[in-house]
Amino acid sequence: MKAGKILGASLGACVHVAGIQGFLRMCEEEGYETVFLGPAVSPRALAEAVDKHRPGIVAVSYRLTPEAAEPLLRELKSLLGDKIRSGLRCVFGGTAPVAAVAERTGLFERVFSGTESPDEIRSYIKGEKPRAGVGDYPADLVGRIRRFHPFPLIRHHFGRPTLEETVAGAERIAEAGVLDVLSIGPDQNAQESFFRPAEMEPAQDGAGGVPLRRPEDLEAVYQAVRRGNFPLVRCYSGTRDLDKWAEMSLRTINIAWAAIPLCWYSDLDGRSNRPLREAMAENLRVIRWYAEKGIPVEVNESHQWSLRNAHDTLAVVMAFLAAYNAKAAGVRHYVAQYMFNTPAGTSPSMDLAKMLAKIELIEGLADKSFSVFREVRAGLSSMPADFAAAKGHLAASGAVSMSLDPHIYHVVGYSEGDHAITADELIESCRIARGAVALCLLGLPDPSCDPAVQERKAELIAEAHVLLDALKELGQKESGDPWTNPRVLAEAVEKGVLDTPHFKAHRFARGRVVTRIVGGACRAVDPRTGEPISETQRLASLGRDDDAARGG
Repeated sequence: MKAGKILGASLGACVHVAGIQGFLRMCEEEGYETVFLGPAVSPRALAEAVDKHRPGIVAVSYRLTPEAAEPLLRELKSLLGDKIRSGLRCVFGGTAPVAAVAERTGLFERVFSGTESPDEIRSYIKGEKPRAGVGDYPADLVGRIRRFHPFPLIRHHFGRPTLEETVAGAERIAEAGVLDVLSIGPDQNAQESFFRPAEMEPAQDGAGGVPLRRPEDLEAVYQAVRRGNFPLVRCYSGTRDLDKWAEMSLRTINIAWAAIPLCWYSDLDGRSNRPLREAMAENLRVIRWYAEKGIPVEVNESHQWSLRNAHDTLAVVMAFLAAYNAKAAGVRHYVAQYMFNTPAGTSPSMDLAKMLAKIELIEGLADKSFSVFREVRAGLSSMPADFAAAKGHLAASGAVSMSLDPHIYHVVGYSEGDHAITADELIESCRIARGAVALCLLGLPDPSCDPAVQERKAELIAEAHVLLDALKELGQKESGDPWTNPRVLAEAVEKGVLDTPHFKAHRFARGRVVTRIVGGACRAVDPRTGEPISETQRLASLGRDDDAARGG
C-alpha cells in the first residue's frame, strides 16, 4: 500500500480497541496518517466520517459475537457501496468466528483473525504481496535464519507409522505455515538397517517413526512440503552407514543441516553395534564430508549425556568438544543445540547458567571461518503425559529458552509424553510455541543480571577447564590434539573420566559417578554422604577406586 490516510474504528457495540490501535500504530510507523474514531462506532457514523476525512483505507474492528456482527457489516457494506466502487479499500480485524463472517461479506480486501504474525500484518501494510511461492522462502538454513531473525525458525520432528500417513501429514503441516524445518523421524529399522534390509525386524516396522525403505520415500516427504511456507527438510543421520545416509539425504531432501553425534549410536548406547572408537572415527569422517559440501552441522552430543543424568560440568565439556571437533573437521556453519529441562528436576535458573557456560565456551571458537547458530528445545523426557500440563510446559520452557536469543526453536509437541505426534497436534504445538516466542520478543529480563545464574555459570566454566585439562593430560603422549582423538576420548569413557550413572554395569564404561539434583543443578556427589564434590575431587577418586580394585 502507498502511504496515505487510514480511518479506523471499533464497530457497533464493540469497545475493544487494543487490536485496532495496534494496527494503526504499525501503519503510522510505515508512514501513514491515521484517524481513530474510537470504540462503539455505528455503521452510519463511520460512513459519515469517511465523507469527512476522505481516507484511502477504512480499518474496522469487531470482537463480539458473529451473529451480532453480520447485520452490522451488511449495513456498513450498503452505506459504503458507492465509495468502494470509487476505490475506497476496507480491512477488517477480529476474532476468528467474526472474521469468517467478514470474509463472506466481500466488503474487505483483507481480513485478519488474530492468527497472523506481526510480520504478515506489516507486509500487508507495506503493500507486499502474500508469500505464495518457493522463491519467497530461502531454501537454505543460513538464508532462512537471516530472513526471519529475531524470530527463530520453528523446527519439529515428524514420522508416523506409515509412509502414507507421514506424507499426508507433511502436506497439512506445510500448508499451515507454522513450521520452518520438518525433521523426518525414521523408524529404528530404517535408522540402523536402511542399507541392510535383510537385518530388519518386520515386527518393528513403524516403531519410533516412519518406515523409510527406499530413497523415493524420502523424496515423497520432501515433495509433500513443496507448498505453503515451503519448510526446509532434514532427517536423522542413521545409527549405521552414516556416510550412505549423508549422501542419500543430500540427494533426496536437500538436507537443511546434518545432526551427527560424537560418541553415540555405538556400543556405548546400544543403538548400533559399532565399537565406540570406530563409531567416533566414522562420525567425524561424515562430519568432514558434510563440511566439504558446505552443509551446516549439528553435533548432537551434550544432551545425550544429560539424558543419562551426567553432571552439568560434563554436559558443558561435551558441548564444547562437539563444537571443537566440528570446527576441526572444517564445518563453517555450526548448529549448537541447547536442551533444557534435562536432567529432570533442573531449575530454569540453573538451566540458563549451564547453557550460558556452554555458549561462552562454544562461541569462543567463532571466527570468520566458524559461525554458531543457537538451537533451543525442551527436554523430551520432561514433557508431562497430561496434555493440559504439557501445553503449559511447552510454553513455559520456550519462554525460558528464549532468553538465549535462539536462531532455531526445536518444538517438542505436547503429545510426546503419551504418543508420537500427529500432524494436527504438531500444528497446534507450533502455534503454542509461536505465541510464546512472539510474547518473549517484546522483551525479556537478562539472565546475565541474575547473581545466582552468573555464579553457577562461572563455577561450571572453571570446572569444565579442570575436566578438559584432564582429557588433555590423558592423551598428551598419544596425540597432538587429544580433544579430537577418538582413541583418547574412548579411553576417557573406559576410565570414567567421562562418566554417567547410567553406565553402571556397562561392559566397558565405568558407571561409578553418582549425581543428584542439588539446588536445581545436576552435580557429582560423594556416594557416601550425598554432598556435592568438585571436578578435581571426582577425578581424584578415580585413581583411588583403581587402587582399591588392585588391593592397594
